This record gives sequence, structure tokens and C-alpha cells, in this order.
Amino acid sequence: MSTLNSKDKRIYFITGGGTGGHIYPAMAIADALRKEEDTEKIYYIGNPKNLEKTIADKAGYPFLNVNITGMPRKLSFKLVKWIFCLGFSTLKSIFYILKYKPDLVFGTGGYVSAPALFAAVITKTPFVIHDCDAVPGIVSKTVAPYAKSVSLAFENSKSCVRTGSVFCNGNPIREEFLKLNKQEARKVLGIGDKFTIVVMGGSQGARRINSALINSLKNLFANYDVQILHQTGKKNFDDTIKELESIYPEYKDNKNYIVRPYFEDMYIPLLASDVAVSRSGSLSLSEICISGLASILVPYPYAAADHQRKNAREMEGQGASLYLEDAECNAHNLSLMIEELINDTEKLVCLQTNAKRLAKPDAVKNIINQIKCALSK
Repeated sequence: MSTLNSKDKRIYFITGGGTGGHIYPAMAIADALRKEEDTEKIYYIGNPKNLEKTIADKAGYPFLNVNITGMPRKLSFKLVKWIFCLGFSTLKSIFYILKYKPDLVFGTGGYVSAPALFAAVITKTPFVIHDCDAVPGIVSKTVAPYAKSVSLAFENSKSCVRTGSVFCNGNPIREEFLKLNKQEARKVLGIGDKFTIVVMGGSQGARRINSALINSLKNLFANYDVQILHQTGKKNFDDTIKELESIYPEYKDNKNYIVRPYFEDMYIPLLASDVAVSRSGSLSLSEICISGLASILVPYPYAAADHQRKNAREMEGQGASLYLEDAECNAHNLSLMIEELINDTEKLVCLQTNAKRLAKPDAVKNIINQIKCALSK
């Protein structure tokens, strides 16, 4: 039984959304805070039309709506409209702060977190931020000087933010990644104990990666005893199935090929695999590293500040992945790289070992410590 009385209990706002790269780190911190004895309540602030609403609801966090979308990059009427939406959402967030009186706001950057973090600045509510990317985003850079402390995923990002209290923690990873081994994960999926490749394009999917894989399947399955776990992304699933039916209709009868729009518990296919073919969002890389996977990274070429290419080059430079440009991601090149890892065990193990070396399993604990220190100041 808790020995704390109600005045010692803490209320937190957690914010971050739009993509899994912002949502899952926020959820990892929310889940850790929920286990703390002095936590009274946690509210999640996000866009109800985005993935964060579904995930927060499933986890049982009260959800506070802000209808904010990504900022248009060109001067236009849409940008003017967006500025008004940001202002209204910030006012709405100020109302939430005045109503629920959070002791601290924690945000993971990106446009979804902007209203709550701006509201925290205006109301002088303590807040801590974590930025997931090699190049911190506009929101993180803007609010960093007012934050109690800043957490970053990459050491090189420190020069990008103006604050006196900054820590490089890596990305917070859900504790599920530490609970299963490879054999247990494969058992959960009902797959065999053989060379396994997981193919994913982040929470949004990646059409080019999907198409390159589909055109590689016949060759891979004809020449190698492998199994492939393919996440298409929800918006690309129907088009992927159409292409499969045209190019590789045998997929329906191939028990070594599992295709889904989205793996709800992504840690399971990652832990079950030997190699990942992936976009290079920061969270994906953190999950690849904690899972000890060799990887073939295909950075999204239109990511803000080209951060995915920088992420992927950093991984390649650390000897933890192979690099493939999006424009060169076709069946021929992808097949060659996958075959290289199947045939060269020494290289495979080297990439896996280096990836595991880059993992930072204590990120959640370290960020929770930052939050506690912020509350004590």
C-alpha cells in the first residue's frame, strides 16, 4: 500500500504523435511513469485522427484532443490556416493545463507535441523533451531553451539545441524488447527456426521497399531456406496485395512469408528476425539495435532536414548496417544485399554485434531520472 498522500502525487501530460517514431518513445515513458508510486494520473495529448489515439486508448490513458497537423513547408493559404490551428490548439492546451494542473509535461517533439509544449512555456509549467532524430526538429529547437532538461537520441545532436541541461540517452524503448529471446518470439508468431528477414517501412509503410521485396520473393524462396515477415503499412496494404497477386501469386500458399499491414506488437517480429530491411527513422534504428539485427537501411529521401539519410549513414559508419539509397531500391539491388547477408555469416554476425553495441537499454530509466530531477528543482 502506498504511503504517499494525495498532495505528494504527480499528474503528467505526455505528448507526441503523427508517427510511431514519436508515439512509442512517449508511450515507453508513460508506461514507466505509471509504475512510479508517486504518479496519480497520466494524460496523453495528441491528434485524435492519428495513431497515438488508438495506442493511448488501448493502454488506458485519458486522451486530450488537439487538432494539429504537419506544418506546410511553403508560404501559402494552407500555412496561414495551419498557424491559426496551432494557435487554437495551444489555447486548448492551456485550458487543459489550467483544468488538470499537471506537475510536468513530457514531449517527444514533432508537430503534435507543439501545442502542449508551447502551452507549458506560456503557463510556466515544467517540461522535459526528448528528440528522437539525429537532427532535432523545429519544435524541439524552439522550446529547448525553456525546458527543464532535454534528452537526445544521438550524441551529435547536442550542438543543435540551446539549453544548459542536455543528455544523450538514446531512444526510450518499450520494456517488451527486453522480455523475449529469438526462439520465444518465433514461437509467438508460429514460425520456424530458420533465417528470418523482417521488412518494414516504419509505421507509415514504404511503397518502394514493398515493391522491391515483392519482385525479389520468387528468387529468394527458390534459392534460400528463409522466412520473411513483411509489414506493408496500412495505407499500402491493398496495393501491395494487388502487386503480389500479379507478380508472386504463390504467396498465399507460402507459409514462410507473412504479410500484414501492421504488426501491432512490432517487438515480436523484430526479436524473431536476423536481418531487417527498413527505413531509417530514429526509433526504428533503436529497435533494430536493441534486437541485435543486421540491417539494410533505405532512408526516406524527403524526411525533414534529411535526418533519415544522416541516421542511416551513422549506422553504416558504425559498421551496424548496409546502406541502400531509395532511388536504387529495386529487386536486383535488394536481393543482392539480402543474399550477401545470408551467404556471409561473418559479415552478418559483425553487423549484428555492432548494432547491439549501439543499443541503449537504460534510456527509459535515465529519462525518468531527468523527469524526477526536473520536479525537484
